[in-house]
Amino acid sequence: QVQLVESGGDLVQPGGSLRLSCTASGSIFRLYTMGWYRQAPGKQREWAAIITGGGLTTYADSVKGRFTISRDNAKNTVYLQMNSLKPEDTAVYYCKASVRPGGDFWGQGTQVTVSS
Repeated sequence: QVQLVESGGDLVQPGGSLRLSCTASGSIFRLYTMGWYRQAPGKQREWAAIITGGGLTTYADSVKGRFTISRDNAKNTVYLQMNSLKPEDTAVYYCKASVRPGGDFWGQGTQVTVSS
């Protein structure tokens, strides 16, 4: 069982920046593939960014060039730096850990609202 705790969500103006954090339990965090997902009101959850244990990153087209995912294995933490935020980035952002074997684990989510 992996426990995940997200933080950093807030209300921000369009064009602004936020950094989300997700801290995981477990002694083999370095082996987890970590991802950030988001769910806007009335929409399905979608993936935004993924980082493997080896540090390889992948981004959804909607956030590419604006968001950066990174990890600090010493702190069991994954980050999502979000720049040039748009109103359509408004969503609850979730952190996911993929552990093989073991399964997928989700955090409770953190609200990001982009509005003037």
